[in-house]
Amino acid sequence: MSELYSEKEITVADALDHGLTEEEFEKIEGYLGRRPTVTELGIYSGLWSEHCSYKNSILLLKTLPTESTRLAAKTGEENAGALDIGDGLCVVFKIESHNHPTAVEPYQGAATGVGGIMRDIFTMGARPICSLNSLRFGPPTDKRNRYLLTRAVKGIGDYGNSLGVPVSGGEILFDESYSRNCLVNAMTVGIVRRDRMVKATAAGKGNPVFYVGAKTGRDGIHGASFASQDLSQESESRRSAVQVGDPFMEKLLMEASLELAQTDSFIGMQDMGAAGLSCASSEMSAKGNVGMDLNLDLVPLREKGMNAYEIMLSESQERMLVVGKLGQEKTITDIFHRWGLDAVQIGTVTDDGKLNIRWQNKHCASIPASSLVLGGGAPRYKRETRKPEYLETKRKGSEVQHPAPVDALIGLLSSPNVCSRRPVVEQYDAEVGLGRVLGPGGDGGVARVPGSRKGIAVSTDCNSRFTYLNPRQGAALAVFESARNVAVTGALPIGITNCLNFGNPKIPENYYVFSECIGGMADACRALGIPVTGGNVSFYNESEEGPILPTPTIGMVGLIENVDKAVPAWFQKPGDEILLIGNFAPVLGGSEYLKLYAGKIDGEIPRVNADAEVALVQFLVKAAESGLLASAKDLSLGGLACALSKSILSKNLDPRGRKASATGFHITSSHFSDNVAWFGETAGCAIVSVSPDNVPNILKIAADANVPAQRIGNTTGDGELNFGKFKATTAQASEAFEKGLVQIFA
Repeated sequence: MSELYSEKEITVADALDHGLTEEEFEKIEGYLGRRPTVTELGIYSGLWSEHCSYKNSILLLKTLPTESTRLAAKTGEENAGALDIGDGLCVVFKIESHNHPTAVEPYQGAATGVGGIMRDIFTMGARPICSLNSLRFGPPTDKRNRYLLTRAVKGIGDYGNSLGVPVSGGEILFDESYSRNCLVNAMTVGIVRRDRMVKATAAGKGNPVFYVGAKTGRDGIHGASFASQDLSQESESRRSAVQVGDPFMEKLLMEASLELAQTDSFIGMQDMGAAGLSCASSEMSAKGNVGMDLNLDLVPLREKGMNAYEIMLSESQERMLVVGKLGQEKTITDIFHRWGLDAVQIGTVTDDGKLNIRWQNKHCASIPASSLVLGGGAPRYKRETRKPEYLETKRKGSEVQHPAPVDALIGLLSSPNVCSRRPVVEQYDAEVGLGRVLGPGGDGGVARVPGSRKGIAVSTDCNSRFTYLNPRQGAALAVFESARNVAVTGALPIGITNCLNFGNPKIPENYYVFSECIGGMADACRALGIPVTGGNVSFYNESEEGPILPTPTIGMVGLIENVDKAVPAWFQKPGDEILLIGNFAPVLGGSEYLKLYAGKIDGEIPRVNADAEVALVQFLVKAAESGLLASAKDLSLGGLACALSKSILSKNLDPRGRKASATGFHITSSHFSDNVAWFGETAGCAIVSVSPDNVPNILKIAADANVPAQRIGNTTGDGELNFGKFKATTAQASEAFEKGLVQIFA
């Protein structure tokens, strides 16, 4: 072995500057048997960052349920999760965060978040069929919050629209805690033939290692470590840690990668995401129990004077690492060159288990690949927990001065958290690809599986007020709400991915909340019998003002065997019966009503009843399969009154909804007597509309599922939202509903 080159002699102080601890530096010396070089220190700092290694979360993540008869890729071992949907097909899906980059440079931060999650899907050989995003920002009345929100939405729209992947849904929530730490969680769903699924692995001594895609620049260097620390004025100035995306280049890379996936010319492929080439090369090597020799002089560069450290840690976008088969080099290069992309052999697979890096005839790194990765030598910590004091004091609840019901309704419909998402949705292409069955505007979106009658229903959900007030129950409710949101479309929930957004894990109160949320998520998934197929942890969403509300975002996927039976969220025609399904038990704790009219987040949140949630899902799926439902909608933010109103008002967001002729409703039940009943929030409930002739059959399906069901009114064509004791016109409610975000995006 040639002598290792380092620009300087590394000290403990250098390790600390790279975000490593003194103990971690000693561990690195133990793996290497010496002091690391500059390049090696950079690689370890990237791969051992929280963003890449999950060192503060992996021990808890391993307690989540991951088994399923549908599982087609072991959780955590591939770029994304994969579940078998029959007919030789798999759905591939994942959600990830791009929070810190968006807080610093919202357009590129959000855009490259979309690009990164797309690559995780198509690098597995799956063609993306739809995308979603879950967004959290500070109150849009603040000028900076408006800037962050509008630029992030534009970045998401510009990148996703250019790729030709439709948006099927998503969510936006506003709260003061996100003013310094906005959240951008991007999710993508794709379809692949199971026998053509691509693995992220390396194998075979002497096999060629190819760099494919865009050229490497200095953007994104230390992006992984940047995402693994609290935001401060100093860190917010680090725009060099934010990647710059080119969606048109990504479109070429996607088509080339999917073409390659149809050949037998390669062993594995992986996106160069967080920590760039360092991550892709080490993870592929470690997974295959092999090593790699890489010559960085061969890496295509777009900037002059880049050294080994920068090349290995660059997070420039639209790049992949491909391990080919010996003798198939021309097949691989021809495919990427045909799409106008670089495809350069930069190394070979070895059998020594080491990552050997050469640059300008210098040997810059020689690292055991297994020492770098999750599940190998990367450190694992279980931090101290301490129950936050606020959890007891906040449960007492607040007094609220109740406005008149009609005033409360209009106020809620115009509030940023409930109002129409039209100004956002209209920036996204929901029609491209002709795969939309149900688009944005309902509870869950539905996309058609190409060449099939099957459909994939998707939803992203988390009520972070609930997780703040009761972390375990709140996280369980996030899973159950996401399950309801796909079930109301007629889809059977089959699995989740998650994006866990929390504060600094080294603060015991934060880690207590995190651990409780993991427990609640596990409880709900076990009750539903579905696996966690993968996801992302984003810690350090914290500033001088404190942490964000705990936000374990759930990305749910459901399967519909026949998309012709997909159920819309909008009332369809006058004269249908409206039924309330489930255990209706509204409370004001953690509700949008309480925040709007008392300015507080406190009280007891809705009680979790796992058996009732499972029964409701089973009812919704069975009722949809029977073809008896005209519409179905989950009860969530704003309670029953807002759900009923949105069953009329939201239909304009989807072309299919505009065909509905119902323009109002009349609630005849006398069970809803006060504002708590109308605007309190409840778990485990949905409203459905049914033709009068079908009501007996629906009631029988509900009884068989042991789910409460009651008739509460009927749909009308008179343009009136009549709640019995109060009412509003559709025009009045629509004006409030539509104006909420208009001025923000004007």
